[in-house]
Amino acid sequence: MKKSLGAKTIIYPTPVLVIGTYDKDGKANVMTAAWAGICCSAPPCVGVSLRKATYTYGNIMERKAFTVNVPSEDHAKAADYFGIASGRDVDKLSRAGLTPVKSELVDAPYVKEFPLILECRLLNAVEIGLHTQFIGEIVDVKAEGDVLGDDGLPMIEKVRPIIFAPESWSYHGIGKNLGKAFTIGRGDREA
Repeated sequence: MKKSLGAKTIIYPTPVLVIGTYDKDGKANVMTAAWAGICCSAPPCVGVSLRKATYTYGNIMERKAFTVNVPSEDHAKAADYFGIASGRDVDKLSRAGLTPVKSELVDAPYVKEFPLILECRLLNAVEIGLHTQFIGEIVDVKAEGDVLGDDGLPMIEKVRPIIFAPESWSYHGIGKNLGKAFTIGRGDREA
């Protein structure tokens, strides 16, 4: 029997993503966001929901661009720090020992050490309540060569993204492969 938990922000998986922006003076800034995900296929878009109080909110409104950086499990401490400190007060990338790289395609930096990057141009901003959802058109995806499979696409086992459990405020790695999408439901047992 299911037990009602009430209206809560619980869904699995919840990604741990690092949003990269420049402030009005051109200083690179990053913040961790979990309220995010792909929201359109054509054009390819990602939605990221932020509170107006964040430094990143103002940066996106000013620059009309952002990057979505996918940290690996090796960078869990840095990702957590990026969600604790404010770019108003500290250079978070420098403190974490990570490197901002200027995107050639959008007016935002990305994190050199992270394995997967989405470069986004702001398409729309939707006021929802406490949060504003920024919808970014994905202009390019960049991936480290060592996380790519034989097909040239990122492999989740090599990217090793971080998942956030909102109800317990904990981070997790990914689990085992359960099968090939659009295949196992037909009875095929390809992995």
